[in-house]
Amino acid sequence: MDLGRLRALRELSVRKTMAAVAEALCVSPSAVSQQVSLLEQEAGIELIERRGRGVELTIAGRQLVERANRIFAELESARTDIAELKMVVAGELRVAAFPSVAAALMPRTIHALRQSHGRLAVQFDEMEPEEALTALRSWQTDVALIDDLNVPPGLLEPTIAVLPLIEDVFNVMVAQDHPMAGRASVTLEELREEDWINDTASIAYTRLLIELCQRAGFTPNIIARSKGFEVSVAMIREGCAIAFLPGLRASHDLEDVWVCRLHPEIRRHISVAFRKSEERRPAIQAFINEISRQARS
Repeated sequence: MDLGRLRALRELSVRKTMAAVAEALCVSPSAVSQQVSLLEQEAGIELIERRGRGVELTIAGRQLVERANRIFAELESARTDIAELKMVVAGELRVAAFPSVAAALMPRTIHALRQSHGRLAVQFDEMEPEEALTALRSWQTDVALIDDLNVPPGLLEPTIAVLPLIEDVFNVMVAQDHPMAGRASVTLEELREEDWINDTASIAYTRLLIELCQRAGFTPNIIARSKGFEVSVAMIREGCAIAFLPGLRASHDLEDVWVCRLHPEIRRHISVAFRKSEERRPAIQAFINEISRQARS
């Protein structure tokens, strides 16, 4: 069977619509539909069923995807074996990471890898942890940086390897003239009367903020929502609201605001995820070693 057609079916099992698969594979939706149709002709059985705007795989389709996953895993393993025999850190390495860890670690990591491994080209995409894990499962990226708030360990498939990278603590960001400015730490109980701006890129952060405040006896008054950190900082500088943010993000590019630690501490664990079949791939090992070094510095 044609590997390109199998890849299209496997993507469809994850992304559910022809349009989403087309975007992931950089082709047109009609091309994806044609690939799947040709695969159905080749197999002699229906592999998908239309459901509204999306599709669902038939039993035959799901079984074929399971086998395709094993085929692609073997191909990746073979590629790793060859690369390991060469012992050359070269080629393209695709990395997906969410904004706070990307801003803190990715620039220095890429710069260091350029110095030490000039034949390795790192391609970076900003993605939230759940999106990055989906891209990893569907071979759209080689490495995903994830955290345990957005991707609980129970959601990880047996084919994905995870290595701990760094722990991060959450903070509260306020204006320079806010009554809390100048303090090293605050408790949530002290913030019950505050207005909040919330980063909507991560549903997990929204859920965590609400749950923590409710445990402290109140529901946060969220007056603004944004998908961009720049908007949050601008609102805070003007004293319109305060924000809940990761410590890694609070350590970069912040002026005219004050960052307080939350007490007691609220932590998250950040990890590097990759396919187990590529564990010995020299490029992945080089990336893990370097980003781990940057995380420790």
